[in-house]
Amino acid sequence: MNNTKRKEILTRLRDANPHPTTELNFTTPFELLVAVTLSAQATDVGVNKATDKLFPVANTPQAILDLGLEGLREYIKTIGLYNSKAQNVYKMCQILMEKHDGEVPESREALEALPGVGRKTANVVLNTAFGWPTIAVDTHIFRVSNRTKLAMGKNVDQVEQKLLKVVPAEFKVDVHHWLILHGRYTCIARKPRCGSCIIEDLCEFRDKTE
Repeated sequence: MNNTKRKEILTRLRDANPHPTTELNFTTPFELLVAVTLSAQATDVGVNKATDKLFPVANTPQAILDLGLEGLREYIKTIGLYNSKAQNVYKMCQILMEKHDGEVPESREALEALPGVGRKTANVVLNTAFGWPTIAVDTHIFRVSNRTKLAMGKNVDQVEQKLLKVVPAEFKVDVHHWLILHGRYTCIARKPRCGSCIIEDLCEFRDKTE
């Protein structure tokens, strides 16, 4: 795929959704960090159902520590892998209080040092909470990037590096959200909805559907 076509794809996605954001409910960087940590192998809808009850009660590191590990578990027990996630969030809160004065650090290194936080989660927080031009590659973005030929790679790290290289600066802050939403609702895994896709004529996927 050439850069002219890439720019047109991104322009159309931007025109259709000029101000995209995550579908996770949050109001602070800490709420976002917790929500993204809980979202691994879970749906945003499922996470929102839990955090909509948790955050009014405890939405700071100290408040979650005051809630206690067992108390936290009760709020998130509807989410897959909730036991390990509760432990990670609780330990995360301890570290945020001890090392960062209860604030979410605007640093990749510091974020990735937190329990349950890998590169993808750090990218989401840096991008969505702090406006960094990072690109978090999940299964949706990996699929869309490879299927359309926008940015091909054998693993998520390769796709991330390719996207960072080929996506023009004007699109970098929002491209993560556009591609996730496109993969979630249009370019779905089993039978992509090519007939209703706004970039169908630009996409280089050979096996298009009606």
